[in-house]
Amino acid sequence: MSRQAQRPSPSGALRRTAFAAALAVTAALAVPAAAAAGTPAPAAPPGGHRPQAKQPVATGYGGAVSTVDPDASRAALDVLKRGGNAMDAAVAAGATLGVTEPYVSAIGGGGYMTYYNAKNRKVYALDGREFGPASMKPDYFIDPKTGKPLSFDDAVTSGLSVGVPGTLAQWDLALHRFGTRKLGALLQPAIKVAEHGFVVDQEFYDQTATNEARFRDIVPTRELFLPGGKPPAVGSVFKNPDLANTYKQLAKHGTGWLYHGELGKEVVQTVTKPPVDPKAARVVRPGVMKASDLAAYTALSKQPTHVSYRGYDVYGEPPSSSGGSTVGEALNILSNFRLDPRDPVTALHYYLEASKLAYADRGAYVGDPAKVKVPLDELLSQGFARERACLIKPDQAAAAPVPPGSPDGTYEPCVPPGTQTRVLAAEGPQTTHLVVADKWGNVASYTVTIEQFGGSALTVPGRGFLLNNEMTDFSFTPSAPGGLPDPNLPGPHKRPRSSIAPTIVLKDGRPKLALGTPGGSTIITTVLQILVNRIDLGMDLPAALDAPRATQRNTPQVFAEQAFIDRYGKALAARGHRLEVFPGPPAGVIGAATGLEFLRPGLVQAVAEPVRRGGGSALVVHPAAR
Repeated sequence: MSRQAQRPSPSGALRRTAFAAALAVTAALAVPAAAAAGTPAPAAPPGGHRPQAKQPVATGYGGAVSTVDPDASRAALDVLKRGGNAMDAAVAAGATLGVTEPYVSAIGGGGYMTYYNAKNRKVYALDGREFGPASMKPDYFIDPKTGKPLSFDDAVTSGLSVGVPGTLAQWDLALHRFGTRKLGALLQPAIKVAEHGFVVDQEFYDQTATNEARFRDIVPTRELFLPGGKPPAVGSVFKNPDLANTYKQLAKHGTGWLYHGELGKEVVQTVTKPPVDPKAARVVRPGVMKASDLAAYTALSKQPTHVSYRGYDVYGEPPSSSGGSTVGEALNILSNFRLDPRDPVTALHYYLEASKLAYADRGAYVGDPAKVKVPLDELLSQGFARERACLIKPDQAAAAPVPPGSPDGTYEPCVPPGTQTRVLAAEGPQTTHLVVADKWGNVASYTVTIEQFGGSALTVPGRGFLLNNEMTDFSFTPSAPGGLPDPNLPGPHKRPRSSIAPTIVLKDGRPKLALGTPGGSTIITTVLQILVNRIDLGMDLPAALDAPRATQRNTPQVFAEQAFIDRYGKALAARGHRLEVFPGPPAGVIGAATGLEFLRPGLVQAVAEPVRRGGGSALVVHPAAR
């Protein structure tokens, strides 16, 4: 066993609070199983391994960063202090999150990024989404023995769920276009953390315990994440020398080591012959990935989505992500209404109704634009938004699910409600988001993911990282029989639809806000709600990010945090909204956002969650005097 978890005596603050709900290995809206039992009281870490304190808000000059993890934030800050730019710092932070947040962030996954380049004052979108093997067909997740779709549980822990990883290609593209440092140099902070270890907190323990049964069945995953046969104890120090060595080899050989070299062969071997314990009862189906699929992969530079909203220019991630199009459409719908901070209930009613309509259109029309026709310009047109907005009643919620609209370029004042809709597809709720700004005014908003907590549960032997399960973001079967064709069915070298929404907001051509969040299909509503809180309801960014959340994804229920229900539930129920506590995971918690705001030229405020998922870590290069 190559991992060590050193056990110490009672310690102080830990990196995150409890992750209270189980991994969702059913549909995205399924109620998760109960969380695993807690662990005994921690012992104090040995010298040099004290958990770093977190601060959710930092204001100052010279650059800023916000992530969920102090080690990752510190890695980015050190890059900024040494003269690196926002892109350099984002990559360094992403690599470090691969060590400290291995169940949501790894080089076995992918991600999306928006980037503001201060030199030409333009926003760019970089797509590092995984794609499927060349042999993938629409019936990929149909069991040939039964003719029925696999259960999500059976599909996720398998080689079938693994897409060609995009993270390393995205880093390579990002650094070549916008970076000033070599990848090898930016991997050094992560290598140190992997070698020296980090202090296990309650959330890391709980995420491990939630995955324990499936981790136990995969030999290299068990050896890595269940040292001594059980989840590492809270307060112990977790080391990953295999990942440190993998990063060292990447620094030496470059990203071609994955896409054209030995590491790629090892990934293919893991996918096609999953390293399952022969004694395990679990059926772990092999995938069909080939070395040629890795060689064919490219990260993409795209034009971001763009809408104007109340004097702000809002840029987001274009398809294959639905984040930018759905946030943008909802904002366009909301622009038809006056949202008064003195009447938050009415504002939230409009927010929920706009989300409902935009999600209906997302399900009907958004997929990988390289494989299906996505009417993006029409989805983001003011005419379509007006047609959709006229369906919203100020005092009555529409019965959900609502049907999609017709973004055909011919728009009537109103269209009658219909009955056809789509089932909300399963989409892993766990990713991680970071934001970085540098002293030159460059800004990165970056979401990285391997899909579910623990991804496919397949660890590449001897390499220290998990592989994604992003292929389960595809629709398993065509939905809404007789309706529109599903744009998100599996296909060769096709990218599954995502909800990831790294967002950058400009005011008068200059950066004003950057934000994003994990949360699967709730990402869109969390980003949208934070924007409404900040722009329409007059909250500052810390309050906008901390405010209780609700998510309406064209479902009969509005899922919400308990604090939202306590504050607004009765008044919204009077308008026909049916509120229920968000089932998770984590139960009752929606998202874990990070953001930043330029308060005035040069002065930046970085913001992380103060409480959700244990809070995040906001840092600045030169703190402002209080």
